[in-house]
Amino acid sequence: MLCLRKVYLFALRRYQARTLSSDLLLSQINNCTHEDEVFSLVGRNKARLSEKHVGIALNVLWQLQKKRPLLLRTSDYVRNHSQFLALCVLAENKVEHMENELIVDTLYSIQRLNVEDHDSLAGVLVTEAWKRLERLSLPALSKFALCLYKQRRQFSPVIGKIAHIVDMKLDSIEDIRILSVLMISISDVISQSFRDRLLKKAEQLLGEEDEVYFNYAKRITQFLQNVKLTYYPLLEKCNKIFLKSASQLDLHNISIIFGLYEQLGFDSAEFRLVAKQLLSESIDDYHDPETFSKLFFILGPMAGSKVRERLLVTAAHMAEGFSSHQVLGILKTMQKMKCRNSHLLKKMVSVLHKHLDSYHVLQLIKLTQYLMLLRCRDQELFAKLKTSLFGFLKSSVIPADTAAIIRVLAMLPSSQVEEIIVNKATAILPQCNLQHLNYIATALIKWNHYDQLHWQNTSELCVKLLQKINDCGFQRLRKAGNLNLLLEELTHVNGEWFQEVIREQTVATCQHLIDQVTWANLLQLSFFLIKTNHRCPSLLDRIASVTVENTDKIHPFEMYFILCLFSVLNYDPPGNEEFFESCIQHLTSNLTNWMLNLKQRVRSRLMKLNRAVCLECPEFHIPWFHEHYCHHIFYTGRSRINPLRQHIHKMLAEILGGSHYTRVSVLTPYYYEIDFECILDKNKKPLSYMAQNILLGALEGIHWRCDIKVEERKALPPGAQRIALELLDSKAFIKGSHHLKGEAAVKKRHLEMLGYRVIQIPHFEWNSMVLSTKGEQLEYLRRCLYETQ
Repeated sequence: MLCLRKVYLFALRRYQARTLSSDLLLSQINNCTHEDEVFSLVGRNKARLSEKHVGIALNVLWQLQKKRPLLLRTSDYVRNHSQFLALCVLAENKVEHMENELIVDTLYSIQRLNVEDHDSLAGVLVTEAWKRLERLSLPALSKFALCLYKQRRQFSPVIGKIAHIVDMKLDSIEDIRILSVLMISISDVISQSFRDRLLKKAEQLLGEEDEVYFNYAKRITQFLQNVKLTYYPLLEKCNKIFLKSASQLDLHNISIIFGLYEQLGFDSAEFRLVAKQLLSESIDDYHDPETFSKLFFILGPMAGSKVRERLLVTAAHMAEGFSSHQVLGILKTMQKMKCRNSHLLKKMVSVLHKHLDSYHVLQLIKLTQYLMLLRCRDQELFAKLKTSLFGFLKSSVIPADTAAIIRVLAMLPSSQVEEIIVNKATAILPQCNLQHLNYIATALIKWNHYDQLHWQNTSELCVKLLQKINDCGFQRLRKAGNLNLLLEELTHVNGEWFQEVIREQTVATCQHLIDQVTWANLLQLSFFLIKTNHRCPSLLDRIASVTVENTDKIHPFEMYFILCLFSVLNYDPPGNEEFFESCIQHLTSNLTNWMLNLKQRVRSRLMKLNRAVCLECPEFHIPWFHEHYCHHIFYTGRSRINPLRQHIHKMLAEILGGSHYTRVSVLTPYYYEIDFECILDKNKKPLSYMAQNILLGALEGIHWRCDIKVEERKALPPGAQRIALELLDSKAFIKGSHHLKGEAAVKKRHLEMLGYRVIQIPHFEWNSMVLSTKGEQLEYLRRCLYETQ
């Protein structure tokens, strides 16, 4: 018994001594101020290192790197050090004895030190953390999820398990930092209902009082981009945080935020103004190609003339130093700026010749689009692009890539369909969605037109393939069972194939799925119906009823476009007074919060609103304050009289007795432009403009507009009336019908308020066989002018 007691006391003293020594070693590791100190301690005490020492040592190495600016970090030195490799081996051997949080911290540290994802230690740590997933605290769970996200394991089963845990514990999460990290990590594996719960929780936790929320707001915006949802309430909340965090808005962060906004289709005039001011003031700080290309990308599209010219000159000067990715960004920005600077374009093209082989297929597709939009004329470059695109086409197995390649091949000058294109397109048709089918059909239509012009014999191939595309499109529409997925596919579908082939079937499919119309997809559906130029009463009535029931859930920006739909299509739904009143009330109550975000369209919209209120609601005494704007718009442009107008003008002159009895392209008060104007007295006789000293230029090649305001709107003789003749082309009518669209109907009503008798000449009447001769056209115009209204 005495011997056992001695053994116990000896073991106790040894354990206590080791604990004291270990605590001292832990303290020494934590107090290290340089990586070499950590490595020295590890080298001297390797045999005594516990799992805790190893984990803390790796964490300290990362913390020391973190304190340094990015360009001064020495991660390569740390990773290649012999003692670091020894630490990794020790960690791998002791991972089963590590505490839960220590496992996650160790994984996070080695990842930040740029250890390869396929490294054995990283694999062991991920496996062990996965085993203990249910026992991880929420902070550890969020950090582990972030590590997996950085390893591009968004679709891993472990991410699915993490999403399930978050779903179970969502109500208990009260830290926006933890929530924002988890949201972006699990964004690829969540359902729509779970997504909506996450958004509501984020709205609840995301504050606006402090810059501390800046990074959280960035993550929330990233989450919205990941799930491809433009959720305005949360985006506007994040935007307010960005605006309050001016000290953190450096070039890097502004670039990230602008990129996210662009992908989400969100725009903030306030953020653009702040970013423009900050970047314009610091433009001299960006001398290297990497930072300058970012500056050019952000500042270029919104810069004033002086800053814009400076950016273009600097870009041309730096051209030789740009990487392939930076050249692509510069060309994209030039296209957004509608820049036609030939000197800079030539510089970019000369650099492109060196980088062309380094682009992957999607970059090459974008590059071709930018060059065509910028009207590049370098035939040698286009020949190289064509060769590269055909090379990618031969090896492509992804339908989206194949369709996109075929689309840009058709853009190239003097391009024509070849057998490999037909074979590749035929092979992928069953796997294509509507957007891909539209790409291929658009290319084939262009090639078919080119072949007919140049007497080529490949048009038969195009026609056969187009028929197969039509069949695939109809089949896909018939199988469509989810309205949201269908609208997403249709977002970028437009052009001749869509309008002439599948438009009616697409509308019919939407009608079939009418029960799936909710307040959440009203905006997409409205965009689609505006694009189709098709009036479908059942869909429009459904949109109206859903809007009235959910007015409080619909953002003012979305409400604006819902109203646009009914205005453009000139349609009044059942209960139209309730519908329009609720929409306008909701819109006007939030007017100041969103109006500036309509970009350049806002001035035109405001002008039309100002005009409508002045004409239709004079009792409000609202002044006309767009005189200068309209004068600038109408008199800085050149209005050329087209041949049809010249032809009709000559016939009107023949009917009325001379060209001095009619005027062409007339501006009315409030700046409506009408095609022709004449004045008839009470006896239906024309009044001469020459008698009023109005000198008209020669008709041929007219570049002027007659302005009623120039003659100060002289009073007419008693009983006389101004007559406005308007030519209405197909754009003024609903597709496939004679129903007048909203803009033409409003213009007619406003001209009548201004005292005109309005005669509208529809294209389907003027171009009909009934008016195929000049005599019949003269008689038609005579009836229009002289028949009693």
